[in-house]
Amino acid sequence: MARQCAVTAKKPLVGNKVSHSNIKNKRRWLPNLQVCSFTSELLNQDISLRLSANGIRTVEKRGGIDGFLLSARNSDLTTEALAYKKRLQKAKAKKAA
Repeated sequence: MARQCAVTAKKPLVGNKVSHSNIKNKRRWLPNLQVCSFTSELLNQDISLRLSANGIRTVEKRGGIDGFLLSARNSDLTTEALAYKKRLQKAKAKKAA
């Protein structure tokens, strides 16, 4: 599983740790990933995703996981979130019919 947020697509950053004597060593800054489960109203089940703290705030701001995934562009989502979005669209179409 990649260390990437399913919503914001934040990935580890790479840079140098610089000592007082100016010696440079490679290091990585990892995103603050949390495993979160949100309750989906359309699917009547919990959806579990690895999100950054910023991603959790974004989902809550846009009205929960259903509202966020249905309003997000496909190019902005990871494959895992895109699969949930397709399931939500099918459930919404079935409910409307």
